[in-house]
Amino acid sequence: MDDLEKGILIMFDESGAIDHELKKKAKTYCSDIKEKPSVCRLCIEKLCCSNLVQVQFWCLQTLHELIQTRYSTITPDEKNVIRGTVFSIVCLEDKNPTRVLDGPAFIKNKLAQVLIALIYFEYPLIWSSVFLDFLPHLRKGNLVIDMFCRVLNALDDELISLDYPRTPEELTVACRVKDAIRQQCVSDVVRAWYDIISMYRNSDQELCAVVLDSMRRYISWIDIGLIYNDVFVPLLFDLILVGAPSDQLQGSAIRCLLAVVSKRMEPQSKLSLLQSLQISRVFRLVTEDGNADLVPDIAALLSGYAVEALDCFKRITSEEAKGISMELLNEVLPSVFYIMKNFEVDATFNIVQFLSGYVSTLKSLTPLSEKHILHVGQILEVILGLIRYDPEYRNNLDVMDKIGREEEDRMSEYRKDLFVLLRTVGRVAPNVTQLFIRNSLASAISRSSDSNVEEVEGALSLLYALGESLSEEAIRTGSGLLSELLLMLLSTKFPCHSNRLVALVYLETVTRYVKFIQDNTQCIPIVLSPFLDERGIHHPNISVSRRASYLFMRVVKLLKVKLVPFIAVILQSLPDTVARFTTTNYTTEELSGSEDGSHIFEAIGLLIGMEDVPPEKQSDYLSSLLSPLCQQVEALLRNAELLSYEETNARIAVIQQIIMAINSLSKGFSERLVTASRPAIGNMFKQTLDVLLHVLVIFPRVELLQNKVTSFIHRMVDTLGASVIPYLPKALEKLLAETEPKQMSGFLLLLNQLICKFNVLVRDILEEIFPSVADRIFSVIPREGLPSGLDTVTEEIRELQELQRTLYTFLHVITTHDLSTVFISPKCKVYLDPVMQLLFYSSCNHKDFLIRKACVQIFIRLTKDWCAQPYEEKVPGFRSFVIETFATNCCLYSVLDRSFDFRDANTLVLFGEIVVAQKVMYDKFGDDFLIHFISKGFSVAHCPPGTIEQRMSNFKATMEQIRQIDTIEQRMSNFEATMEQIRQMVEQQSRP
Repeated sequence: MDDLEKGILIMFDESGAIDHELKKKAKTYCSDIKEKPSVCRLCIEKLCCSNLVQVQFWCLQTLHELIQTRYSTITPDEKNVIRGTVFSIVCLEDKNPTRVLDGPAFIKNKLAQVLIALIYFEYPLIWSSVFLDFLPHLRKGNLVIDMFCRVLNALDDELISLDYPRTPEELTVACRVKDAIRQQCVSDVVRAWYDIISMYRNSDQELCAVVLDSMRRYISWIDIGLIYNDVFVPLLFDLILVGAPSDQLQGSAIRCLLAVVSKRMEPQSKLSLLQSLQISRVFRLVTEDGNADLVPDIAALLSGYAVEALDCFKRITSEEAKGISMELLNEVLPSVFYIMKNFEVDATFNIVQFLSGYVSTLKSLTPLSEKHILHVGQILEVILGLIRYDPEYRNNLDVMDKIGREEEDRMSEYRKDLFVLLRTVGRVAPNVTQLFIRNSLASAISRSSDSNVEEVEGALSLLYALGESLSEEAIRTGSGLLSELLLMLLSTKFPCHSNRLVALVYLETVTRYVKFIQDNTQCIPIVLSPFLDERGIHHPNISVSRRASYLFMRVVKLLKVKLVPFIAVILQSLPDTVARFTTTNYTTEELSGSEDGSHIFEAIGLLIGMEDVPPEKQSDYLSSLLSPLCQQVEALLRNAELLSYEETNARIAVIQQIIMAINSLSKGFSERLVTASRPAIGNMFKQTLDVLLHVLVIFPRVELLQNKVTSFIHRMVDTLGASVIPYLPKALEKLLAETEPKQMSGFLLLLNQLICKFNVLVRDILEEIFPSVADRIFSVIPREGLPSGLDTVTEEIRELQELQRTLYTFLHVITTHDLSTVFISPKCKVYLDPVMQLLFYSSCNHKDFLIRKACVQIFIRLTKDWCAQPYEEKVPGFRSFVIETFATNCCLYSVLDRSFDFRDANTLVLFGEIVVAQKVMYDKFGDDFLIHFISKGFSVAHCPPGTIEQRMSNFKATMEQIRQIDTIEQRMSNFEATMEQIRQMVEQQSRP
């Protein structure tokens, strides 16, 4: 071996015995050889002389790269040598002593790629006879025939097939090559295919399969008459039906027939082709024993045939032709259904897509014939079979381990298309669909046991999915067989109800159809049972129990007053559930999203909070729930300072659960009921509020507890209305004492709710608390705002920006609810300057134009409130600040800035508020505002004094017009024109 051969062997060594550095050097050495001018000659020499597979591969790979990337630099003589050598090898000519074709498949595949690289550049203009020259050599036998097929396959992979992305140049070359083959040699190639298959079908089935698989690739773009004729089609059917000596050959023949069926052509011609194939001859292969390996190919053929027949039906206008298309469909569908119901095939998804198209087509065929009704039933059987879970995963799905979660996610995604198909069937044939589901449910009930979990779950899932396509009226009245179906559902107890999937889909289905109960109140007891017994809230699986609580709450919301007679029964079945929610063990259970179990308290609150419940009973019900919970909180607060870290955390977790329970319970009580008609109920909630506020004293600075108490106060504001106001000072004081400056957002949201709810009624409270709020916020937020550049945004900055946004909202809410006097009250006025500076800076510079808009609105309202009369000044210095600072910087300079883009929607919204601000300032300050605004604006543009006076006169006229205009759009249009004039003047003066 010479150095190159040694280097190639070292480079390709996979034994692990070669040093990494040595391999690296070998790779560098071989790469350097590729750059030498003599590399072409060297590769040809080695290819002809070396028997080392690695060397042969490197030479072929190098030639392939050389032709692909440097074809134009190769000399004509070298091209002739490459062409002659490669062709002699693939054709097994005597002058090739190394017998490359005896080598492994990857060598032959790379050899085929080299030949295709030459064809890319040279066929048909330079090397026009390549295929014609190849064909006579096929008589040399298996090796050359196999190589010919590899060349054809490589041509399809590297150039022709559209399964891979192609450049425009490659598409152009592909068209050139295909056109040349069609004109020159395609008939000779097809004849060679036929002769080879006929000759070798009994002696070398693998070779025949290779030929057929190669032929299949070309059927889509050659003349279909070359294959679809009295010679080739009988050969294919003979291989398929009589039984080829191997499944491989039989499968290849089936795939070729599918290519014929899928060939693009005019619908009438396609219909004639489909009709003449007599595809029914293939049907028996589906049911015959020993054909299991062929099922995927047979399924693809029959589904492809059905797709084409359906396409003909859609595209052909002739009624006679449509009838023929439908006959062909009716003929093939039973076999398609059989395959889908009895085999797992890769083509299932494509078949489902086809069935959706078929069912949609049936919409135009009303009334449906008996055969179509039969097909609809078979489609439903297919859907039911495909949506069933594999029993192998039953335990995984029940305990929801990693495998179970993955399988449930996979099936959830897989079922989507099937349920869409089901709903389409339900709309086309509602009675057939409902009858099928009834029979499926009845069958599952009759054979119900712990072993048929998947059958029961599948039948229930069908009924659940069907509900999505039914109108509320259809569900309410129980149209068709629905009434019978729902009564069957409600009256059935499945032995496998302990299974998580069955329990969940049963409860979901009952909830989906609960509107049926509104007109059938006699069913209420049997509707309540599955939610309240071991099938629902008392189910041993915690995820089922919590989901049942949520679904029961939805049922209560819908039925409400109809459930009043059953309240006592419902409450009697829930004490253990209520108690379990506030135990330590329950709080350690993993929560699933928003379903934390608290919905059962919301359901109870909705039930007992109705005015239809007698007052005495209502008080008893609520007291029986609130009193134990409050007592439990008080007990948990005792001796808290003596607890260990673990014990403290355990108590905090339980208190959180209790607050959540009380919060959810209160959602069922309206403000009118607890304050006007039944104030005793309100008193109970006030007492509860006192108890919960004490939590903040015993467990200070526990953020989770603080959030829960804040949430409860939010709820009490809505529930108790104005009667909660006396409790607010104490509540707010305790909350504020526990709140860190950076965590003030939640506290501000609570204040916003109070202001929006009670307006001036909370003025005193706000004046008392505002200094502490402002002091805390301005300790973390500077007057000039926060940095907003991308490079400066950290998690801490994001939190502060969120706090700042909430602060703007808080200040906006104060000013727009007649509470601007809070800012100038004796206790708060010390913070007026930092508040004004922050609002002013943000109104001019904030990146978010909607925040700028809010700041401008605040100044508008303050101007109206504090400057109600001409020259009146409630706040010393505010008038001059607005005229000299705010008007000039916010309403003029910021608008003149190029970042102020009038094409942007948010900018226009801000501009609208600026126009309003200009009008308000002109109304309040008259010429004082106008003179200062115009003189500042036009002095920036360096206008002479006479021009300024003229502009001032024009601007005053504009403002008078704006004052008379009612619509903001017209105001904006007038003012925008004025601003644009100033902007243009400034730009002109700034040019050199």
